[in-house]
Amino acid sequence: MSRGAWCVVRGACYVFGSRAGEVREWLAGIRQELAAGPADVDVGVKMPVGRPFPVQEKVCLAQALEDLFGVNRVDLVSLEEADPFLAANVIRGERLYTLDGYQADEYDLYILRRAGDLAPLERERIALILGKEP
Repeated sequence: MSRGAWCVVRGACYVFGSRAGEVREWLAGIRQELAAGPADVDVGVKMPVGRPFPVQEKVCLAQALEDLFGVNRVDLVSLEEADPFLAANVIRGERLYTLDGYQADEYDLYILRRAGDLAPLERERIALILGKEP
């Protein structure tokens, strides 16, 4: 991956979803390569506070990660822009990189608290969508 694209992430980077374990093993050297297949690799990034993450940088980073992982598609999620439940799924994955482990742990706890606080409202929203009693 080009140095410029990787340096975009100065906060934290996570891999999550169905291929998280496979990517972790590949990065640890346990696997020689990622298996080819239709499944994409899901990556979440957290930028430092106050650092914008323009679309051009997102595209550049996603393309660089596709090249690095040797996959056809990387779905890139910005944690600051994700809904609380998607953000919680991201941080439940594998953290690949962080500049400050303590700060990343604090942010992970914030995400989990936010999702937990909103869980009753989300259940009610889903019940309304499905036409069930909340």
